[in-house]
Amino acid sequence: MTTTAIAGIGATEFSKQSGRSELRLAAEAVLAALDDAGLSPADVDGLVTYSQDANQEIAVARETGIGELTFFSRVEYGGGAACGTVAHAAMAVATGAARTVVCYRAFNERSGRRFGRPNAGLAGQPGSQGLEMSWHVPFGLMTPAAWVAMFARRYMHVHNATSEDFGRVAVAMRRHAATNPAAWFHGRPITLEEHQASRWIVEPLHLLDCCQESDGAVALVVTSTERARDLRRSPAVITAAAQGAGAGQMMMTSYYRDDMTGLPEMSVVGRRLWEISGLSPADIQTAILYDHFTPFVLTQLEELGFCGRGEAPGFLADGGIELDGRLPVNPHGGQLGEAYIHGMNGIAEAVRQIRGTAVNQLPDVTNVLVTAGTGVPTSGLILSSG
Repeated sequence: MTTTAIAGIGATEFSKQSGRSELRLAAEAVLAALDDAGLSPADVDGLVTYSQDANQEIAVARETGIGELTFFSRVEYGGGAACGTVAHAAMAVATGAARTVVCYRAFNERSGRRFGRPNAGLAGQPGSQGLEMSWHVPFGLMTPAAWVAMFARRYMHVHNATSEDFGRVAVAMRRHAATNPAAWFHGRPITLEEHQASRWIVEPLHLLDCCQESDGAVALVVTSTERARDLRRSPAVITAAAQGAGAGQMMMTSYYRDDMTGLPEMSVVGRRLWEISGLSPADIQTAILYDHFTPFVLTQLEELGFCGRGEAPGFLADGGIELDGRLPVNPHGGQLGEAYIHGMNGIAEAVRQIRGTAVNQLPDVTNVLVTAGTGVPTSGLILSSG
């Protein structure tokens, strides 16, 4: 089967007030990604995005000058779709359904509809999600922060973790973002004391445990590895791609499992990534972990095999996720430090690390693991040098 690669990446400026429509943002990112690859809109015959993206594929095609489409797809579950878009694109290219597919995500999360605001109407929807939400929305569990707080409190109880353990994630991400000119928090690192002093959102989550609200867009060009080698940039080969849902899976509120301290869906993804690639955690030079809330970074380290169950606090205390640590995490600053573009900006950072062009470039990077949204049916990638 044809091997595939990411041949181009593009992004808009990340801001809190873009002044541009989501369609315009999407178009700018798509055109930037094509330019990065040395391609034109005429070369594109496939588009993939998230189910929650407001921009229809046909609208993006019109806006950018893309002609006929032979493949288009939308991936479910919010941030869990990030790596899934690349998986869908890779399958389309590998099977001949399309030759060049662009994945995109754009939204005005800060200046438009503020993502994650309380919505009591969620419990009244006439479908499976409405039924699920009816179990907790009437009792005040209406936001992602509240849902994750429940998980975090249980993790703290079982593994003797503390708020400072979560804070070490925030401090590391802001330190990485501080040297990244594209990051919203460029030049603005924080201390653990500042994390602890930040206001509560939902205990045990402080403000600085929560990712940003951002305006912006990111796009990725996926094509065959053979073709990518002839284009403008060195390719990031898609060594493995996987999606996963765990037993008893619900939408960030999987409170009815026997163990509420893990993320089984990420374990499904991790097992498949290792099986498909033939690699192990020891073969990964950096990980781009979905950091919408700090507690889930700890659990991902455990589910993916970088440390044992309950060992993530010690991994962090030893500086394990710092740029000079055992497993540097999110050298660009992640969604806590750079921007929250639903995880797509993390994939772009993985490509830069493979190319050797990242702002906080790590030495000798040959394999990068990337994850998508946690707490939901999710996805992951391993990208490698070509």
